[in-house]
Amino acid sequence: MLSAPLQTYLTEPSQPTLRLPANACDAHVHVFGPTHRFAYASHASAQPAEAPKETLFALHKKLGITRCVIVQSMVHGLDNAVVEDAIAAGQGHYLGVALTPVDVDHTELQRLAAAGFRAVRFNFMKHLGMGATPEALVALTHRLAEHQMHLQVHFESSLIHSLAPCFEQSAVPVVIDHMGRVDTELGMQHADFQALCRLLDDPKFHVKVSGIDRIQARVPLTTPPYTQGREFARFLVARFPQQCVWGTDWPHPNHTHVPDDGVLVDALAHIAPTPELMQRVLVDNPQALYRF
Repeated sequence: MLSAPLQTYLTEPSQPTLRLPANACDAHVHVFGPTHRFAYASHASAQPAEAPKETLFALHKKLGITRCVIVQSMVHGLDNAVVEDAIAAGQGHYLGVALTPVDVDHTELQRLAAAGFRAVRFNFMKHLGMGATPEALVALTHRLAEHQMHLQVHFESSLIHSLAPCFEQSAVPVVIDHMGRVDTELGMQHADFQALCRLLDDPKFHVKVSGIDRIQARVPLTTPPYTQGREFARFLVARFPQQCVWGTDWPHPNHTHVPDDGVLVDALAHIAPTPELMQRVLVDNPQALYRF
């Protein structure tokens, strides 16, 4: 007997108190379904509840977000149609990041770029599979360069030491998901976080200061919540202000709990504590990186 799909997001998140700047961008979300149009991949390990584009659009209207980057999920595998559909409905305000085989050819990359995809993502996570060898990714980046696309990578923090030399050879910008999935309980002096900062010393690298709820996921909600995660994000924004973008990671798949998106938005007041930093992280940096 199949279990019921897992609800991974709040249907009624709190209303944030923070007013976001015009053209604020949520640079990391997913869309799931509806399954009668976009079936889940047969090999997908997770079966989350549907999280269609209409629900995402309504959430962003509530949060005060008008731009977005939708990241293809392994829930739908390498068929990027669900994201392509959402991009088309977003009328230029929504762009995408695709999942492809590492040997994807120029014709498909050209098609994806024309449809509004700005990058290709690869996972180096045990629960998602390794996806591709780092060496093969270096070859891919030369094809991405011809289509003004960049590379987005998602990896377990301990892998940064072995992956970094390959990422440094990328022919295109490299965007690191969720602050490299570092463990905040290990502190900022830990080797994994220090390795992330060394990569960011190269302006070719960018980081998503998303996942404050993931890198401190073992800590129960408090007031204010995700304190350690917020501090790590604040540090990265202060040190690398031109290389940080932000996202909610809605609808929060593969998580320990269901975050409140209104709380995640309000955390930005601490992560980017000045109007200048808020403008850069939410508007200027996404504009430069994704070309809305």
